[in-house]
Amino acid sequence: MGRRERKKLLSRRTILEAAISEFSKKGYKETSVADIMSTADLGIGTFYNYFNSKEDLLFSLLGRLGETIRMALAEARAAERTSLELLEVGAHVTAKFLDENRFVMPLFLSASHHAGPHGGASAQGEAEAPPHGAKQPSRRMTPQIKQVFTEIIREGQEAGEIRSDVPVDLIAEMFHSLYQAAAFSQLDLSYQENIALKTRLLLDGIRKRNEVHVPN
Repeated sequence: MGRRERKKLLSRRTILEAAISEFSKKGYKETSVADIMSTADLGIGTFYNYFNSKEDLLFSLLGRLGETIRMALAEARAAERTSLELLEVGAHVTAKFLDENRFVMPLFLSASHHAGPHGGASAQGEAEAPPHGAKQPSRRMTPQIKQVFTEIIREGQEAGEIRSDVPVDLIAEMFHSLYQAAAFSQLDLSYQENIALKTRLLLDGIRKRNEVHVPN
C-alpha cells in the first residue's frame, strides 16, 4: 500500500472515530457534518471524499458491526464451537456493539427492511444531501447481519444441533427481534444482561432434544 492510500485510510478512520465521539455526545440527529469534521480536525469538503451524507457514514459504522461479528465467529469456529455456541457469541457481540453505540440502534433495527442508505428513510428520519459536485450515492446494500445468524441456524439444523421442525427464517427473525425487545424493556436489567438472558431462553427453545422412545 502506497503513502497516498495509507493517508486516505487514516483520514477515513479519523472521520469515523470523530463521528462516533460526536454521535455519542449529541446523538445522530443533533450532530452536523461540521461538528464531525471539526472534531476530526479536517475540512468539511474532505468529508464528501469518503461519504455521500451523514447517513452514508452511519451505514459505514453499522458495517463495523458486521465485521466485528464475523471476526468473533471466525475465532469461535476455529475453536470448533457448536452452532448454539456460535449463536450465543454472535448475540453477545451484537448486544455489546449496540450498547456502546446506541446511535446505530435505529438503523440496525430497520436493517432487514432497508434497501440501502439511499433507498428509503434515514435511521431517524433525516438525510443530508451532499453539496453540489459531491459524489453520487452508491448502491451499497445494508450489511446483512441477520443473514449471518441464518447461515449458522441452517448449519445447526443440518448438524442435528438445532430443531428442524421450526423454519430457519423464523428462528433468525426471533434473534433479530431480541434487540428491539431489550431496547424497550422496562426490566431492571442492563441492555447486555437483558439480551444474554433472552438469548439463553431462545437457545434452550431451539436446542435439538434426543427423542426418548418408551417401549410398549
